[in-house]
Amino acid sequence: MMNINVKTKKWLKCAGVRAVKTAAQTAVALIPAAVSINAVDWTTVIGTAALAGIVSVLTSVAGLPECKEE
Repeated sequence: MMNINVKTKKWLKCAGVRAVKTAAQTAVALIPAAVSINAVDWTTVIGTAALAGIVSVLTSVAGLPECKEE
């Protein structure tokens, strides 16, 4: 079993929160307000939101302002 230190746990939590927020924002942006819910292409929305979440995690490797040292 892997032993994860406190800094790594904190980074994973911060990166995860950021990725979920990014994915949710992307999904909302892809759902036009003027159409009915049945007209939304959910495959595209979910796929694009997932990709945005992955890119967010990869971008977090460069640094997370939300995860400052205390």
